[in-house]
Amino acid sequence: MTQSACSLLRCAFLVEGEQALKDFDQAIKLKADYGRAFANRAEVHQLRHDYQSAVRDYDNAIRVQPELAAGWNGRCWTRAIMGELQPALADCNKALAIRPNDAATLDSRGLIYLKLGQFDSAISDYSSALRIEPALATALYGRGIARIKKGDATGGNADLAAAARLEKKIAENFSHYGIQ
Repeated sequence: MTQSACSLLRCAFLVEGEQALKDFDQAIKLKADYGRAFANRAEVHQLRHDYQSAVRDYDNAIRVQPELAAGWNGRCWTRAIMGELQPALADCNKALAIRPNDAATLDSRGLIYLKLGQFDSAISDYSSALRIEPALATALYGRGIARIKKGDATGGNADLAAAARLEKKIAENFSHYGIQ
């Protein structure tokens, strides 16, 4: 999931809150094999920090639509936040097999490598994501943290500052992901 400043779903969620969940519930009730509705509802759960419900919905999205890269990536991101790093890595790799060079998935995998302490791999994935989507705040912030941990304070701090200009609460968000 790309954690951009305000995806359509995030904006709708902030404005509509519970209504978004009800709308996705209704869509799933009408069409039980609508993988995108499960993935969208999972993203709402993710935004509410209800990661167990998000994983369940991503599981269902993948079950009914196995080639839905967004389902694999969403579950990857959620599992990474929860600290389930090896299953998350497998999910990201599956998403990239379906949709290579996807900035959101590279960003997600970068988070896993960052949490694993594999800073070179994190920097590589974040940099690849940024070549595709240069204003991806999460990739800038994650790469900044990885650079600092590798001893590149100048480059790392430049990335952190650029990320903060794009998304004001980026440091707070990363603290929710277990990254300080």
